[in-house]
Amino acid sequence: MRQTRPPRGSRRGAPELRLRIGFVVIAMVLSVFAARLVQLQGLDPNSYAAMAAAEGLVRVELPAERGDILDRNGEPFADSVDGLMVVADPELTASKAPQLARFLYRHLDVEYAPTLAKLRADSKFEYIARRVPSTVATEVVAAAEKQGFEGLDTRRDPVRDYPAGDVAANLVGFVGTDEPLAGMERTFDRQLSGTDGSARYEVGGGNRIPLGESTVTDAVDGTDLRTTLDLHLQWYTQKVLAQAVEDANADSGFAVVLDRRSGETLALADVPTYDANDPTEAPKEDLGSRAMQDVYEPGSVEKVLTVSALLDQGLVTPRTKIVVPPELDRQDRPIHDWFTHGTIHLTMAGAIAQSSNIATVLAADRFKRGQLYDYLRKFGLGQPTDIGVRGETQGLLPAKSSWTHQTQDRIAFGQSLSVNGMQMAAAINTIANGGVRVSPSLIEGSATTDDGTLVGTDHTTERRVVSPQAARAMTQMMERVVDPDAGVAPAAQVPGYVVAGKTGTAQAVGADCACYDGTFDVSFAGFAPADDPRFTVYVVIKNPRNGGGGGSTAGPVFSRIMSYALKRYAIPPTGAKPSRLPTTW
Repeated sequence: MRQTRPPRGSRRGAPELRLRIGFVVIAMVLSVFAARLVQLQGLDPNSYAAMAAAEGLVRVELPAERGDILDRNGEPFADSVDGLMVVADPELTASKAPQLARFLYRHLDVEYAPTLAKLRADSKFEYIARRVPSTVATEVVAAAEKQGFEGLDTRRDPVRDYPAGDVAANLVGFVGTDEPLAGMERTFDRQLSGTDGSARYEVGGGNRIPLGESTVTDAVDGTDLRTTLDLHLQWYTQKVLAQAVEDANADSGFAVVLDRRSGETLALADVPTYDANDPTEAPKEDLGSRAMQDVYEPGSVEKVLTVSALLDQGLVTPRTKIVVPPELDRQDRPIHDWFTHGTIHLTMAGAIAQSSNIATVLAADRFKRGQLYDYLRKFGLGQPTDIGVRGETQGLLPAKSSWTHQTQDRIAFGQSLSVNGMQMAAAINTIANGGVRVSPSLIEGSATTDDGTLVGTDHTTERRVVSPQAARAMTQMMERVVDPDAGVAPAAQVPGYVVAGKTGTAQAVGADCACYDGTFDVSFAGFAPADDPRFTVYVVIKNPRNGGGGGSTAGPVFSRIMSYALKRYAIPPTGAKPSRLPTTW
């Protein structure tokens, strides 16, 4: 029988079948890989992250760069410079942990025991030191490798730097290793700090796996904080003030410089101060701002506020005649002047020029009950200035309901109330500003403090306290204070300019006894040019052991600071002549 041949096409059937089967197998393999890829990339990231963590997933902080703290012209009080963190992989450091810990203790100034624990930790990543200058960190890691230590590395970690050193340090503050500790650094931390980012990646054998899982959340850098301060004027003010404190053998001092028109703080100096790059070397009491945080009795500078209120009420004029006895007997104690005299005849202008307590109290008898209290509140006493300095005291202005005749007597010439330096500077600036109080500011624009208070020049307020006529009359009376023939503070004159000012000498209250402790604070407040003021300057020297009053001790400091400010801002003399108001009759 003849065998039947299969059709021609059936000879190719087996190879084609095998090919089809091969394609199917390939497709199945690819589908498995595709499914796995989808799982890794999106469908099940959590389960993969857990698996990767078990295999060696490291999370690293990406520090945000802190915002700068700047002066009004953009010059830095505080900024961030390149720095590194030193990190370790304990899998590689554990075997020589004691020796490496001792090495790091010597070279990075880290504590031995905590460092040893980190080098032995059951992890892939540990921070050893934060915010290390780049050159130091690089040299330490290189030296460790040279000595045979493995597992150390560096990461970017900006270091806080204070290029101005001690200039405005009492206001700027400083940061610690992990947090801001003082001043603006702490008060405005939310704005300055930004938000740290993070990176996660796989490691193996102490090294990052190039194609391993990796996710990055970028850091958001902090925002700069621009102040109203003038770094150069601040520096000069501190320099002059420090010399005065030393010459007077005083405990401390502070000075405030305000732009009369805007209320912006151009300088706010404290002595003693400290280097913000090395705050641990300074006593704790020197780290804050005495101008804002200490309370004291203002003394005779307060007479400017008392007499301005009398002028505004029409109760006196600069030429009002006052018979001034050697002492004034009042209900609880006699009142004296700082100088010994018999019965003298002073005008109201003379009472200011000679700083007579007795004449001021006799004039204040013309107030109705509560009137002086209301004016002092309008001037800003007894309430914080809220310029953005943490720990600011609001001072103490006795409640109106508690005032007696004796209370008014003492407050009229600057006793029995307490203030901070900015309160008094702003109050005197009110007279310079034609009777309108402009709230002082320290921050340009707007910023929010850590307690939620909005501060800055965007929130400046104005209110009229006394009439323009009263402010002008008060100014003319203050011009007589620096007149060598009529006043007590010729040393406060500024050559070429007319100055209006007032001295102050006040008994200091001791912290231990809450009583007058035998020491004194001396001060001078004033503005220039008197007929068109640009700056208000207030100087306080606390406990000058070498003697001297406000005119002789604080007056020259005022003169030098005011002279520098006028020249720096190119304020020309106005050509005006100083007041010649009569001081006696």
